[in-house]
Amino acid sequence: MKDGDNKDKSPRGQKERPKRSFNFYWIYGIIIVVILSINLFTMGGGMVEIEPTEYSAFVDKGDVDRIVVINDETAHVFIKRDRLDKEPHKDRIRSSMMTGSNISGPHYGFNIGSIDAFQEELKADYEEHGVRYSFKRQDNWGREILQWVLFLGIMIAIWMFVMRRVGGGGGPGGQIFNIGKSRAQVFEGGKSTNVTFNDVAGLEEAKEELAEIVDFLKMPKRYTDLGAKIPKGALLVGPPGTGKTLLAKAVAGEAEVPFFSLSGSDFVEMFVGVGASRVRDLFKQAKEKAPSIIFIDEIDAIGRARGKSISMGANDERENTLNQLLTEMDGFGTNSGVIILGATNRSDVLDRALMRAGRFDRQIFVDMPDLNERQAIFKVHLKPLKLDTTSVDVEFLARQTPGFSGADIANICNEAALIAARRNKKVIDRQDFLDAVDRVIGGLEKKNKIITAEEKRAIAFHEAGHATVSWLVEHASPLVKVTIVPRGRSLGAAWYLPEERHLTTTEQMLDELCAALGGRAAEELIFGKVSTGALSDLEKVTKQAYAMVSIYGLNEKVGNVSYYDSSGQSEYSFGKPYSEHTAQIIDEEVSKLVEAQYARAKRILSENRDKLEGLASHLLEKEVIFKEDLEKFFGKRPFEKPAPAPKAQANGSDAGSPEGETVPPQGEHNAPH
Repeated sequence: MKDGDNKDKSPRGQKERPKRSFNFYWIYGIIIVVILSINLFTMGGGMVEIEPTEYSAFVDKGDVDRIVVINDETAHVFIKRDRLDKEPHKDRIRSSMMTGSNISGPHYGFNIGSIDAFQEELKADYEEHGVRYSFKRQDNWGREILQWVLFLGIMIAIWMFVMRRVGGGGGPGGQIFNIGKSRAQVFEGGKSTNVTFNDVAGLEEAKEELAEIVDFLKMPKRYTDLGAKIPKGALLVGPPGTGKTLLAKAVAGEAEVPFFSLSGSDFVEMFVGVGASRVRDLFKQAKEKAPSIIFIDEIDAIGRARGKSISMGANDERENTLNQLLTEMDGFGTNSGVIILGATNRSDVLDRALMRAGRFDRQIFVDMPDLNERQAIFKVHLKPLKLDTTSVDVEFLARQTPGFSGADIANICNEAALIAARRNKKVIDRQDFLDAVDRVIGGLEKKNKIITAEEKRAIAFHEAGHATVSWLVEHASPLVKVTIVPRGRSLGAAWYLPEERHLTTTEQMLDELCAALGGRAAEELIFGKVSTGALSDLEKVTKQAYAMVSIYGLNEKVGNVSYYDSSGQSEYSFGKPYSEHTAQIIDEEVSKLVEAQYARAKRILSENRDKLEGLASHLLEKEVIFKEDLEKFFGKRPFEKPAPAPKAQANGSDAGSPEGETVPPQGEHNAPH
């Protein structure tokens, strides 16, 4: 796994984008607009605007030569030439000439108001002072056109802004007209993820298969000379956090070919037909840049099995997108050089047509890391940390984390660093890592949580019951640590040492059921009553018992049958794959199974009641006890096995609330075969 060092590094070999030169055409355009505005919007080309009373004063002085009425709205006043050099015209007209007025006029202008009244006034001025007048119609097309152009320009600008916002901003696929374009992130031309196969710890088999694909892209002749064809697709399958996406990043960093990365949800949009359009555009770009790789993360978002009806999960838009994807994947030529990588943790729900050879030729399983792989992962994530090398042992840490994924291990290393910083330490020691494991599994300790003495005693006997039964039955995971300090949502917690195994027998599952029921059995044995604190225990026991009877075929009466549906189609079914009579038999057998193990747990505790009470009293006093304390009461475990690591189990409730066992991320899981 790659360490969490997210330094800001420029992609390898990526050239700086050249700065755009300034375009002087913008300056020319601004100058033209300003000139047009001055000439078209300035009244009368620069004449002085006056009041009607000033006009009457000019007429009485004999300064006015003639009047021109424009469109029955505006009067343009022309002053006699011999009067222009006299006050008040001398200064006013000279200043207006600086703004573009002509010496020949018009020199003044004003709005006339009522045309009928103004005509009577013009007649009187003509008769008394000889002021000539005329009427003129004038259309200012330039001004009107410019007004319409500016109005339409503003409307278009607003519309484009709104459309960009609706489309999700600028960039490829951001505008409304590009909604059918692919949203894939492209790594090419020196742009890289800065991740290589050397940054991926463990996963040697998966890296080997992917490295072969990368090698084919780099040196195809070596394979084509033998008649081999490049795999058209590879599907990465595995639990969350195991490194599927990290492997894809490593392929992008190693392949040195255009790499298209996107998520299955990137094909989904509110508009019909967008998904299929984006698939077409994605493959069109990939073919143009072949050889290339397309990586679709969480491919189950569009690759889910097609249903026959709405009740079976059918969805026309998603299925149309899947159909287009199937067509594009199966339509490549022999040497097209376009490879599809997919990643999912729900391979059971994928459509069978997508999984067939010719589309995804390879299925690469990325499983939880084993002991050696966890050591390698720890080494990667411990590199940037300041460690106390005398106390921190990588092998010890790997043994403490069975079933942990690479993401979990990265989280533990970070939590250990945070815990050490909280304690003002200069380096991270072994205890910080152990506390980090406890923190990840059970949550943070709540030492200030108010718990009554009676509740605390019940919690102590509950945890002591789990510890006693798990210590005295052969196949249950032995206990390492028990605490009655509240942690997370639980009121008590117990850490076990699960065995790393791939197959589980009936005896092992029965012992696990018995140990899980030890807490409630201890409550009934000591107090004569039970509480809600066993909720999570009962949930775990019920699921495991039903799995034994109806999935794994471990019940004699039901027989060697399994009702497990690996295709995932049963998720959309309202019925059961068996009759009501069989359902009744399953329920009865599950009840018998659970009750038998509950009685067994009570019997074991009854036979060791004095040790149970002593252990509970010691737990009440110390609040935290370890494996060594159990050995003082019970002696060495007769069927002790080398235990790789602790697993937490916590239980407890508060006023009937469903608080209970915290299922750890490294819990053992046995997949059906």
